[in-house]
Amino acid sequence: MSEKNISTEIQNFVRYVVSAVASASLYSPEHRQVHRLGGEAFAFLQAALAAEEEIVLLLIEDELVCNKTPLDGSLYLRKFIKIFHEKGIEHLKFLPQVELEELRSLIVSLSRQSGNVPGVCSSAHIHLGRLDISNDTVEAGKSVAEEKKANLSFEEISRLEKEVFAEVYECAKENKTFGMAGINEIVSASIHAFEKMAGSLRLLDKLLALDEYTFTHSTNVCILNLAQAKSIGIEGRLLHDVGIAALLHDIGKLSVAEEILLKPGALSSEELEMIHQHTVRGAHYLLDMPGVPKLAVVCSFEHHMKYDGTGYPEVSMGWSQNLCSQITAVSDYFDALRTNRSYRGALEYSTVAAMLVEASGTFLHPLLTRNFLYILGRNTVN
Repeated sequence: MSEKNISTEIQNFVRYVVSAVASASLYSPEHRQVHRLGGEAFAFLQAALAAEEEIVLLLIEDELVCNKTPLDGSLYLRKFIKIFHEKGIEHLKFLPQVELEELRSLIVSLSRQSGNVPGVCSSAHIHLGRLDISNDTVEAGKSVAEEKKANLSFEEISRLEKEVFAEVYECAKENKTFGMAGINEIVSASIHAFEKMAGSLRLLDKLLALDEYTFTHSTNVCILNLAQAKSIGIEGRLLHDVGIAALLHDIGKLSVAEEILLKPGALSSEELEMIHQHTVRGAHYLLDMPGVPKLAVVCSFEHHMKYDGTGYPEVSMGWSQNLCSQITAVSDYFDALRTNRSYRGALEYSTVAAMLVEASGTFLHPLLTRNFLYILGRNTVN
């Protein structure tokens, strides 16, 4: 088959994929029209693959290239390119063994709106991702959006955090739903930073320096949580959820008036009760939030409970505090002492470490506290 014929087959493939994506968005992924259009697209793809070992589509600026040959512009091609841009796809490879169900899954993924839904992922015979000179495909099964955001630098994570939390805080104050995409990106990027540093934990250095506050309290707690969770063997989806739980642990404080949160003097009993209610309010707010793991709801509710059974909110006898909540309690306690507050300045690391030791076994889980101090002791601190 000539290059011209292959281009024609791919142009037809693109036309039917775009139509199938539009139908899936308009009706449902299981609609018969989606199945029919997907089948037509698959037939044209198979025809192209009969003449080529693989079909590779590259997005170079606003031009789509198929097996090194630019495709002629058309309405469907422009829509296809727009989908590529929206989903963060720059590279799409089809192998000869590709199956119809794989293409249908791709079409369904492309039809989903961004936000609280899974990203577009590679499969066994469809590889997609960003252009990369050293590795032009994304690991099968990994979200393209995750792959792009996972490689953020330390400074980029800080900038992303400020953008994301500005939106989250605005939504939370009005009791509206917020998107989880940015929260997931911060956690993925932080986890990747730890892995890239090969366990050196240099990501913690700036958290330990009194003269530099790179992140807000919630992201500080997230990074500290990830460091401790990884050190005790937590990985994968659970590690990601531990990070999300940390980022959202104090979301309930947005229901408390700022003049109370920033009050430099002692709080009245009524004001103190409003502070104590933030754990319950935060858990209720997160409970029905799409895409928020249940672990984050639990952590929001439990992170001010204490190891000896005191703290707040009050719970029934025999309540067992979740491990993630206990990890977060240690991180939260440390960062609250280590950073400036309205009623006092930041404390030196040596002072904070001594206070953690004193709280170990009463307020804080003793083994987690000991492990936490061991992790921080491996870094250069003031």
